[in-house]
Amino acid sequence: MEQAKKGGALVVRPDEGESFWQPVPANGYSEARVGRHNLDSDPGFSTGIQMVAPHSYIREHCHDAHEEILFIYEGRGQVIVEGVAHEVVPGTTIYAGPNILHKIVNDSDDELKLMWTLMPGGLEDFFEAVGRSRKPGEPAPEPFARPENVLEIETDTVFAPGSEKV
Repeated sequence: MEQAKKGGALVVRPDEGESFWQPVPANGYSEARVGRHNLDSDPGFSTGIQMVAPHSYIREHCHDAHEEILFIYEGRGQVIVEGVAHEVVPGTTIYAGPNILHKIVNDSDDELKLMWTLMPGGLEDFFEAVGRSRKPGEPAPEPFARPENVLEIETDTVFAPGSEKV
């Protein structure tokens, strides 16, 4: 009897993933948990967490060749999908298929934390390109601007060309 080929396995505990402070308007940070950056092969997706700082937001955008699942696990706010606002609370799941505009807003005084999964992967490449390396436990930096070539970075990573909506 032939033995089935096993896939990879990985356990990433809090603050063990590659982490990057994020520029305005999201502020906060993102931490890549699973993807081609820490596996021996490309699993076809990447996943991680993101903290959106109080009174900040992830700008409206879409992915032309990717599907995204977001899971809110701490905080409250709104997700705006194709112009329609929805309240988000812990336990909310959001799916955005290719070319679906979506924006995540933290309009509260508390952090908004979410887990993201992008299929195929690559969102971690964007976070690294626009962010600054983050070490666990260090204080958040003062808000900083996005790189001047952010549109080029977006197009080179996982965003639909021209999806920039501030």
